[in-house]
Amino acid sequence: MSAEPFHVTDANFEETIKNNKLVFVDFWANWCGPCRALAPTIVELAKENSGKMVIGKLDVDENSATAEKFQVFSIPTMIIFKDGKEAERLVGLCPKNKIADTLKKHSV
Repeated sequence: MSAEPFHVTDANFEETIKNNKLVFVDFWANWCGPCRALAPTIVELAKENSGKMVIGKLDVDENSATAEKFQVFSIPTMIIFKDGKEAERLVGLCPKNKIADTLKKHSV
């Protein structure tokens, strides 16, 4: 578990959520303004939660199969996976405290 956001791809997605109890994935794209605005928050959350959970980013343009599988139609979309299953989803540019509170709720 890294202090930087983990690069999630179609190729490593299943293994990542299967091998980690708690995984937070930010579905984003480079052309998305709100996604770019959220990026520093995701980096901060990765540092703050290093060793506790995996904080990852998945580029929907490069990894469309996973985005389609989870019906990610709007970005940014953040999905929390607990024990390999979707536990909660946040859509849109959310403040850091809302994301952190949501992560805390699932990490107990």
